[in-house]
Amino acid sequence: MSYSVRVAGALAALAGTARAVSSLSEACTVAKVQAALPADGTFNGLSLSADSVTANTVYNVSYTGQTFFPDTTINYCNVTFTYSHDGADDEVQLEYWLPAPADFANRFLTTGGGAYDINSQGSSNPGGVMYGAVAGMTDGGFGSFDTALDSIFLLGNSSTNWPAVYMFGYQALRELTLIGQNFTANFYNTSDHIYTYYQGCSEGGREGWSQVQRAGDLYDGVIAGAPALRYGQQQANHLFAAVAEVVEGYYPPPCEFDKLVNLTIAACDPLDGKTDGVVSRSDLCQLHYNLSSAIGEPYYCAESTTMDISGAGGDGGMITLPAQNGTVSAEGVALAKTLLAGLHDSNGKKAYIYYQMGAEYGDATTTWDNTTESWAVDLTSNSAEWITLFLELKNTTDLSLDGVTYDTVKQWMIHGMEQYYDSLQTTLADLTPFYENGAKIIHFHGEQDPSIPTGSSIHWYESVRSVMFPDMQYNASVAAMNDWYRLYTVPGAAHCATNDLQPNGPFPQTNMQVMIDWVENGIEPVTLNATFLTGDYLGENTQLCSWPLRPYWNDNTSLIPDCVYDQASIDTFMYKFDAYKLPLY
Repeated sequence: MSYSVRVAGALAALAGTARAVSSLSEACTVAKVQAALPADGTFNGLSLSADSVTANTVYNVSYTGQTFFPDTTINYCNVTFTYSHDGADDEVQLEYWLPAPADFANRFLTTGGGAYDINSQGSSNPGGVMYGAVAGMTDGGFGSFDTALDSIFLLGNSSTNWPAVYMFGYQALRELTLIGQNFTANFYNTSDHIYTYYQGCSEGGREGWSQVQRAGDLYDGVIAGAPALRYGQQQANHLFAAVAEVVEGYYPPPCEFDKLVNLTIAACDPLDGKTDGVVSRSDLCQLHYNLSSAIGEPYYCAESTTMDISGAGGDGGMITLPAQNGTVSAEGVALAKTLLAGLHDSNGKKAYIYYQMGAEYGDATTTWDNTTESWAVDLTSNSAEWITLFLELKNTTDLSLDGVTYDTVKQWMIHGMEQYYDSLQTTLADLTPFYENGAKIIHFHGEQDPSIPTGSSIHWYESVRSVMFPDMQYNASVAAMNDWYRLYTVPGAAHCATNDLQPNGPFPQTNMQVMIDWVENGIEPVTLNATFLTGDYLGENTQLCSWPLRPYWNDNTSLIPDCVYDQASIDTFMYKFDAYKLPLY
């Protein structure tokens, strides 16, 4: 390319940027936003407040090193306003980031949150604006964008704030999208179809599925990562490891379980055909690696200082963990095997699943008790809160495990499932409205997720497949699913993130672009693009296999695997939750 052509191209780009900035400044005014608000009566039961509108231009903001979207620099109009539910004394705040009219590509993106946060405080919005989409978030009516559900859950006297629960469960995001679609069309003065997408992970993944299940007619594409679908099971499952330590009477030094994880990674890494420090096939690890071979292996961790979350150290401040020097014990391996087998009740029936081999044993982390000079259960406030606040309706995180058994944990799971079946337990497996709308789903989950079991997503896929296509043979039903719903596991990935223990693993950073290509251009993601965000292959790309195909490398030098059908491996992900009378989708 000649110098003059390069200069002409650069000048054209600058001119385009100038036009975009100019159009943004002209459009981003309170008066123009007020004029674009949906008219009264557009939405039954909702009233928008024109007086609450704010509008501010934001220029040249750069985002680098993000997990869920590539590096980008954006300009946008930051708009906020409120609405209320007729007859209710409430106020819900919405925030929309609008690209300049010259950059708008007839797209809208709804974003979710994490943990008990209904939004991600705007950190997900750039991943929409960079693709010419209006990106929106809601405070759920909780009082502010940084107010979490657990802080307003109780009204007092053990009374549940049910409107907030339902808003968090699915209603607020549905309303955010309904209002946002109409407002976007008005703001940009278009009658064209506005492609509507959702993107989120963890709680954000659950929120995405809440929209698939309860607002399927609104969306063209949903990207849901590592979703906390079975809320009752998932939240109580974080206590399974602590209960197992109490029941089995063994409290492993953290360094011992760190050693177990590292030994597992080293042993299982080459089973996928590529030696790169990444466990891409935890199923083969389960089939071929005997954890008992770790017994007697030495470990050592130096003295360290950490936050005393549990309070076992005495003051809830900092605590010094002593140096840990020993060998992997038979008791430690037995405890690890109990965890990997998943929760079973006293009759040996399966109540839930644990994380895949190669994942950290984070829920099993113990803390040092200065009083007894021994390792003790590290019962964090986050894990205890589900039981004390959401099940027992007590405004405390003080939970005792005295007398708690595996049957108790199962009952906690049942209680949570039944209590929140129509709000937080996001397992309505009949997705007919979404399917008939012609919408698409990209569902992904880290292979070594230590917070939400990878098998949880696979069980959900299989539940939907069996409900949506009950009369088809397996391969035919998978083909039917792949037309609109694809699930991918991410080799080595942790929870909605890369994994420090397996830095050579990739992550699907360009999902929004892949979804746009699928929805708008008909380019089916037979494999899912993923980028190496850390490690030896930094910046390069690979492809993730679509379930039930599994990755295998016949060439150790290739970054891209073959996607193979392996029935024995598939079978390791097939679960029968016989501890329940009703199906657990």
